[in-house]
Amino acid sequence: MSIIATDPRPQPPILAEEECRGFQTAIELVGRRWTGAILLSITRGARRFGEIIRSVDGLSDRLLSQRLKELEAEGLVERTVVPTTPAHSRYTLSTRGFRLMEALQPLVEWGVSDNARG
Repeated sequence: MSIIATDPRPQPPILAEEECRGFQTAIELVGRRWTGAILLSITRGARRFGEIIRSVDGLSDRLLSQRLKELEAEGLVERTVVPTTPAHSRYTLSTRGFRLMEALQPLVEWGVSDNARG
């Protein structure tokens, strides 16, 4: 007779192929350097390019510009050109971006609780 050991921890869900691709795409997007910090900066109220750059220590103008274009193309950030002299852009989270930030909240909580354990 053989004894089968079972793991008492809850098991993560098994993802179907389509879900797996969606998961991988989301993780790669959010995991790009500076993306999370930029989204958080906008969530906290930074609207203009200069406000975002000042709130994210170490982020270069070039990389911020590149990431904002990517986030806009992904439908996570909306860019509005303000017709002043000189013109400037304002960035806000789209509905999709807001939903992403909500979805990331459990990950934030996991990170905080994991760090608290040492």
